[in-house]
Amino acid sequence: MQVTETRIPDVKILTPRVFGDERGFFMESYNQKVFHELTGADIDFVQDNHSRSSQHVLRGLHYQIKQPQGKLVRVIAGEVFDVAVDLRQSSPTFGQHVSAILSADNHQQMWVPPGFAHGFLVLSDSAEFLYKTTDFYAPEYERCIIWNDSDLAIDWPLVGEPLVSDKDSKGLKLSQAEVYP
Repeated sequence: MQVTETRIPDVKILTPRVFGDERGFFMESYNQKVFHELTGADIDFVQDNHSRSSQHVLRGLHYQIKQPQGKLVRVIAGEVFDVAVDLRQSSPTFGQHVSAILSADNHQQMWVPPGFAHGFLVLSDSAEFLYKTTDFYAPEYERCIIWNDSDLAIDWPLVGEPLVSDKDSKGLKLSQAEVYP
């Protein structure tokens, strides 16, 4: 596994070693010991999630104000533009974001630590998105930052208007949202 640093030091891009031949491929997508060595995060994952979305679907920017979830995210079919936004007021990178293209072809994963909002835009016809979380889903604590907050200046690679849920269309601007200390 190779780790690529991002401009927000706590967010990492992980690229597993992929062994392939004419039959297909094999890769180790997660190894707790290696993950800890590469990220410095000594955590346990408690929940795995799998979503499928159509092209132009934008999900996010989601977070839980209590029971914050760290997420190890990857794409197993298709391609997405993935985004993590630092919501930790005490952080020197508060309000900044990191983005990456994750796809079934590049096998890359993004480690999004607790204290970040997360979202993605589907670039391919459809995408299947997997993520491991460090805490359980708690809908009563779920919050949403609006995807097009001009203060965040995320350069989403949009073709027309994205397809967003009703809940996501009602997200707040960062300046109005609950954030972490």
